[in-house]
Amino acid sequence: MFTGIIEEIGTITSPAPGGGSLELRAMLIRDDCKPGDSVAVNGVCLTVTAIHSGGVISFDVSPETMSRSNIGALVTGSPVNLERAMPADGRFGGHLVSGHIDAIGTVGERRRDGNAVIFTITAPPVVTRLLVEKGSIAVDGISLTVARCDPRGFSVAVIPHTLDLTILKHRVPGDRVNLENDMVAKYLHRFTLEQPGERSDTTSSAVDIDLLRRHGFA
Repeated sequence: MFTGIIEEIGTITSPAPGGGSLELRAMLIRDDCKPGDSVAVNGVCLTVTAIHSGGVISFDVSPETMSRSNIGALVTGSPVNLERAMPADGRFGGHLVSGHIDAIGTVGERRRDGNAVIFTITAPPVVTRLLVEKGSIAVDGISLTVARCDPRGFSVAVIPHTLDLTILKHRVPGDRVNLENDMVAKYLHRFTLEQPGERSDTTSSAVDIDLLRRHGFA
């Protein structure tokens, strides 16, 4: 589990465009990593397989992960957002981030607004149907607040601190970004908004007003 607070920008040293072993250089997180640990790379939860000299860390990446995220587009020298899994006694600075990407979005606009930079990102319905203004979303693993949203996408206002410490500073219109919806929103949608015919099982156990009334909550 992650929080969306980026710890370091790493650099790809050996990409794996079709799947395989991905290597990157990171100095900060390397000091506290060991094989088997989880690290979010651009918001994608990957497992450390080896630690090398010079701050290089290896990960195994499946073709499935490559096809469902922007990890497959990385090349040697690409900067990536890095976050180690949250310790049980750590501060919860962002929101619940699982490291499982829901979809890939595209940066549509980047403009300055005072001291902030506004990014408008187009996204598919699987993402936009779960968004609310002032809710949370992870963009390339960064915990951000939704400023505006509609069926076509959403916008976020990024403060200078976040811009400086993440790869958002390199993002321009046309770039593809990893998107993960807020986990709480996904569970709420699953249990309250889906119709029985949309569910993957054969039961009709959604929370609705009738269920609440039967149990004395309405």
